Amino acid sequence: MVKINVLDKEITLYTRGNEDYICITDIAKVKNAQTTGLIISHWLSTRFTVEFMGVWEKIHNPDFNVTEFSNIKNESGSNGFVLTVKQWVEKTRAIGIISKPGRYGGTYAHKDIAFEFASWISVEFKLYLIKEFQRLKDEELKQLGWDIKRNLAKINYRIHTDAIKKNLIPPELSPGQINFVYALEADVLNVALFGKTAKQWRDENPGQKGNIRDDANISQLVCLSNLENLNALFINEGLTQKERLKRLNTIAIEQMKLLVIDHGIQKLEDTNNGTAS
Repeated sequence: MVKINVLDKEITLYTRGNEDYICITDIAKVKNAQTTGLIISHWLSTRFTVEFMGVWEKIHNPDFNVTEFSNIKNESGSNGFVLTVKQWVEKTRAIGIISKPGRYGGTYAHKDIAFEFASWISVEFKLYLIKEFQRLKDEELKQLGWDIKRNLAKINYRIHTDAIKKNLIPPELSPGQINFVYALEADVLNVALFGKTAKQWRDENPGQKGNIRDDANISQLVCLSNLENLNALFINEGLTQKERLKRLNTIAIEQMKLLVIDHGIQKLEDTNNGTAS
């Protein structure tokens, strides 16, 4: 469960499958925290809401009971008509609105429906809700992009370290010496691509979190992944570190020339930076 703050009100979000649901019980508290169930039922009982919910379910729910929906629609708007969430779900097999028990219990609605409910409660609140919801989605997208970057750099990591272990580390070395060799080979890649070692980058960026590879862009990490694979191949072929560094640097220059103009990479960069259209 994730929470966002909208005009000093805490709103809970819930992911069901790949869809986002918003707690409309929390939204109803904007109007009256003591009668949230009645508020939701009152909204659900209006003819406009029934029609809106029916159209939404027809679009998204192949199991929607259209016959029962028609009966409810015909009754809506009449004097004394009352519709609860439980009745709506049981009669129509609706999926757009659900009730959850437990610690984060309450009535949750798909974001499309929740925004409509929020508009009924307060137009101002709805606009701020959409703004905060979108801010959260943008943050999640940035985090996803960061994960892609990190995972991309690790694609050939095992191949690279296995080649180092097999060809460059004699069995008698201590764990500390082994770690030194791994770090040394990592810096072969760093120098070939970035023109500096990890330590040089840290010295140049004393206040920055992470390391030289965390600071890399998508194009650089695609290239780095390729260089790891190639360095493993060169190690297995018995090339010296000097020869490998020279070759890797030449390859890095050529690959980066291509990657910086690649449209697919550019789209991934835009997604990571939150600028995708």
